[in-house]
Amino acid sequence: MSRATKIVATLGPACNEDEVLERLLRAGVDVVRLNFSHGSAEDHIRRAETVRALAAKVGKTVALMADLQGPKIRVGRFADGKVQLEVGQPFVLDAARATPGDGAGVGLDYKELARDVRAGDTLLLNDGLIVLKVDDVRGEAVHTTVQVGGELSNNKGINKLGGGLTAPALTGKDMEDIRTAMSFRCDYLAVSFPKSATDMELARQLANVAGEALRHKPALIAKIERSEAIPQLEAILKASDGIMVARGDLAVEVGNAAVPALQKRMIRVAREMDKVVITATQMMESMIVNPVPTRAEVSDVANAVLDGTDAVMLSAETAAGKYPVQTVEAMAAIALEAEQAAEVRLDADFTNKKFARIDQSIAMAALFTAHHQGCKAIVALTESGSTALWMSRYNIRVPIYALTTSATTEARMALYRNVRPLRIAKFSDRDAALAEAERLLVSAGVLRPGDTYAITCGEPMGYPGGTNMLKVGQVG
Repeated sequence: MSRATKIVATLGPACNEDEVLERLLRAGVDVVRLNFSHGSAEDHIRRAETVRALAAKVGKTVALMADLQGPKIRVGRFADGKVQLEVGQPFVLDAARATPGDGAGVGLDYKELARDVRAGDTLLLNDGLIVLKVDDVRGEAVHTTVQVGGELSNNKGINKLGGGLTAPALTGKDMEDIRTAMSFRCDYLAVSFPKSATDMELARQLANVAGEALRHKPALIAKIERSEAIPQLEAILKASDGIMVARGDLAVEVGNAAVPALQKRMIRVAREMDKVVITATQMMESMIVNPVPTRAEVSDVANAVLDGTDAVMLSAETAAGKYPVQTVEAMAAIALEAEQAAEVRLDADFTNKKFARIDQSIAMAALFTAHHQGCKAIVALTESGSTALWMSRYNIRVPIYALTTSATTEARMALYRNVRPLRIAKFSDRDAALAEAERLLVSAGVLRPGDTYAITCGEPMGYPGGTNMLKVGQVG
């Protein structure tokens, strides 16, 4: 069986060697994440080139996602690298402090903190492991009392319970990084900490300008990790090509207990709005140090798959873990097993639905026909990838093969659930294109003599949004 759910893997020291990275791609990685919180521009450009070369060697389509760092909402550095905080202890977060921190307080990378908080607010540091209650704000210094203590080390993150930090989504560094990402034509650009559609619109403008010389426009992923983004979810989705359910910072701001329901809602709304969705953070966390996942992690990945996520993402597991390849293999096996249990409800899904566009109606007809006729594959000849995206929003056990003449479209579709992108030569004649599509899938072993398949295309050929034909073919 072929897996429908895609896997996003983060690059890092654990997979710096070409041999390990090649094994990751062979194990099932579909999208490679370049984390711009670490490394230089040269590092990212070199890694992007390496990924594409290895993907060509392996013979699969792999997308590149550049993940922007976003604002540094962090404490500064300590004289000894860390301090131990005790419950009831006073602790000062001081934006004006120039000396290294100690047990009494520390400086801030986030200089606006004093303007964003007031007495009574709760601050959560290091992913919520340290909890501080704000007692008073004096100038640039935020005076707090430790409510939950523990070890606090250099540059740990700061969140405010319930949200409300005013840091902009795009920093000066992000703007430079967008230019770097466009220089290697990243397929997806992930924007950290957006609070509104405006943040995503600005990112798109910057990316389009930076990519203009190369005539490249990336797809945008909004990372939903601020509580302010939740009421704006639909507007953010409209301004984006997809979202990432970034459960780390989001959980700190809204509380751990609220995240599972939010995750389900975000996946559902994204699919309803024909957007892609990635589920991320700590999915296989224990495999950073252990060769097998916990049962809870298996259930977490499986539930995201059953909810219909396009992709599940690995962060430190592949970037810095001891078992990067085994982690991908385990995640792929979990996803495949969960997909076999997922219910196909096409008849119910289409009840009382209306499709105003011809190309979307054809895409839906292809799903319905393939499901009821027992087709071995659905084949979409597509320029923009829209037909394949629409098809991928519905659960069906028939694999979708999206054939395109565009390298950009091919790479972008690597993230779409249940879509296998392939490149096809350009044809002006419809019958020649359909014959070549069948030949490609037969040569790939997807179709065999006697197999039926549903195929869609547009006539005249080669125009985005022009899909207007559905045919059921049979291999002779």
